[in-house]
Amino acid sequence: LLPNSLDGWWNYKMYLPPLSPANQFKSSWDYRSNLLKERIGQIDADVVCLQEVSPKSFEDDFSFMEELGYDGVEMFKKGRFRPATFWKTNKLQLAAPPVHKDRTLLTAFSLKDQESKEKKDGDSSISDDERHWFCLNCHLQAGKEGGRRVRQINEGVRAAMTLSRKLKEKEPEENIRLIVCGDFNGGPECGAVRYLEDGAVDPEFLEDGDRVTSKKKTLPLATTLIDVPKTVDRYGSEPPATLIVPELISTMVKEGTIDTPELSQIMVESLTRIYNRFATHESENGKEMCLGDVEKWLIATNGQVGRGSEFRTAAREMGWTEPPEPEQSAENSESAENRAKQPQKAETFEEKKARIFLPPDGILTLEGLCRVYADELRQGKFWGIAYDLAVLGEPLPDVGMFTARYDRMYCSTSVLPTAVLDTICTDPCPNEVEASDHLPVAATFVAKADT
Repeated sequence: LLPNSLDGWWNYKMYLPPLSPANQFKSSWDYRSNLLKERIGQIDADVVCLQEVSPKSFEDDFSFMEELGYDGVEMFKKGRFRPATFWKTNKLQLAAPPVHKDRTLLTAFSLKDQESKEKKDGDSSISDDERHWFCLNCHLQAGKEGGRRVRQINEGVRAAMTLSRKLKEKEPEENIRLIVCGDFNGGPECGAVRYLEDGAVDPEFLEDGDRVTSKKKTLPLATTLIDVPKTVDRYGSEPPATLIVPELISTMVKEGTIDTPELSQIMVESLTRIYNRFATHESENGKEMCLGDVEKWLIATNGQVGRGSEFRTAAREMGWTEPPEPEQSAENSESAENRAKQPQKAETFEEKKARIFLPPDGILTLEGLCRVYADELRQGKFWGIAYDLAVLGEPLPDVGMFTARYDRMYCSTSVLPTAVLDTICTDPCPNEVEASDHLPVAATFVAKADT
């Protein structure tokens, strides 16, 4: 869950039921980072893989990691939500520059106490003692993107194989010491998981009703990877869920429209009551929401006017449009032509958002308010919708929890898991003891050659 020191203002909406005013501090980064610091310090792993760090505040957000001994770090190069890998340099050293692929971050390590041995007879391969450990930190694409998730994991594993050959590993298809971990944004039914556990995904494989590949994608190892949490005998029980949140989709989405979500009858009725409470502007159509009413609604849900996709969609519903390009006069046409030949800096998303405003004379109709939340629904912001309804006096009925094991850890057969740490929680996450909606997965490994 994105650190909310500078970015991620909406994180408080992830806490369901909503935090009381006296407990709002529990969603702050100060509070959450202390929970993370305590948990990471207790586990005391040599390598820590995080997902959803913010490039805006990364160094300050995770300064506590150096206090815990993690003075090695690599953050993914692109995106607002990035993976980052930390390691203890008194235990490990990078064997090669990290490799950045599509939402995967690959690091190769050698143990600090390994000493290079003199090569004999011109043998350029490395000895068993000098072999490396490869860690693939993943944050695969969310949503109905099964094909991209398969491409991402395939590309990441193949990058590990390529790097292992560059480092002159012996028969990496058989012997690579590889750990793959992170947020897969999917359970055992998804193509990315099947790729690792079955060794291949072919064009006949469907996820969410769609093909995930046009050509067969095969794992470039001699054997499939090991699902690490399943190596522990839990007396017939499955590994615990790592995503524990309220079940919302069944109450928000109209039955039969999951692929192109539409608001359920419960949602429409709740939004109608909310609209009637906010609407004060008298018109021939009855009472409607004017500028002041819309601002009160946005302050109640988002804390202020001007932020959030609800604000931007509402502005468009009220009549805001992109301003036209300014016309060029004849005397400026030549300079404009010269400017056009120069490389133009693309406008950022933040700059585009800053132009949007609520039209002073605009009206947000009931249908417009419903379209605002239908748009939120299509973006998968179920938690945000649930929060808004709750603070506006229309909490959704409690129909239980959605649980899934989206956060996964795999290893190659050259690696032996010797301990697995489960994290158990029965309450919706995040909460006062869990800093994220995802629970951590931890394990201890040794190389099989060392056993």
